Amino acid sequence: MKTTPPSVEDFLNYLLSEKGLSENTIQAYERDVTRFLKFVEKKKLNILKIKPTHVEQFLSSLFKQKLSPLSILRCFSGIKGYYNFLLLENLVKKNPIQEVELPKVSHKLPEVLTQEEIIKIVETPDETKVTGIRDKAILEVLYGAGLRVSELINLKLSDMFLKEGLVRVMGKGGKLRYVPIGKYGVEAVERYLFNSRPLLEGKKKSTFLFLNHRGNKLSRMAIWNLVDKYTRLAGISKKVTPHTFRHSFATHLLERGCDLRALQEMLGHSSIMTTEIYTHIDRERLKEVIKVYHPRG
Repeated sequence: MKTTPPSVEDFLNYLLSEKGLSENTIQAYERDVTRFLKFVEKKKLNILKIKPTHVEQFLSSLFKQKLSPLSILRCFSGIKGYYNFLLLENLVKKNPIQEVELPKVSHKLPEVLTQEEIIKIVETPDETKVTGIRDKAILEVLYGAGLRVSELINLKLSDMFLKEGLVRVMGKGGKLRYVPIGKYGVEAVERYLFNSRPLLEGKKKSTFLFLNHRGNKLSRMAIWNLVDKYTRLAGISKKVTPHTFRHSFATHLLERGCDLRALQEMLGHSSIMTTEIYTHIDRERLKEVIKVYHPRG
């Protein structure tokens, strides 16, 4: 295997001759790869021994420089193309980019509820009813642990460690994590287990935590309908989905000074890059607060 990396010019010539890309596209590749190579040089890294964590650090630096999501995506694509070229040249054994998770790019930031709005929704279920007790517990766990819908509906009784205030979650890719659910979440789940679940389960025996009136596991759509129902009953006009609770969970923790790595662990993100989108949401929300409340906003 060769040991000397090719110059950026070699890569650009490859793009021109083999890929037939336009001049503008090639110039964009040049800017992005050069930016990455400067980062590598500054960190005193070997370009041929770059690890996924190094790429994540580079992309994280772009977030901190406040580059737009599209610019970061383009840069990500440029580095990926560069390492594909190094693969063809037999300079590396694998492309480190393949193991990097890039956050989804959206021109519109996800809706986030205020803490007051969360409380309104969570306190709306009628706890004199069996389903109201269950729904309260569902909303408390959704927000208290920042779970995905798929994670919530697949929770089992054996995943609840209420004395420790923890829930065991099976995340994407079969990755297990333990997440605190907080005092309110623990209390709501305990009420549900004692007063509601036995009546919903009936003669059936289910290992799943949250059940419908037939004693079966709840569906994804049932959770969506439940969240929509209580949002409307709480008098909130925002478009709210179960994922809004997850976004709000993350944003509220950051607002209170939560460490980004700790948040990454709680959300079950494989890459810190995905978690960093919440720092952007937090900044944008602060801008909106200034616009609305500052006399010269």
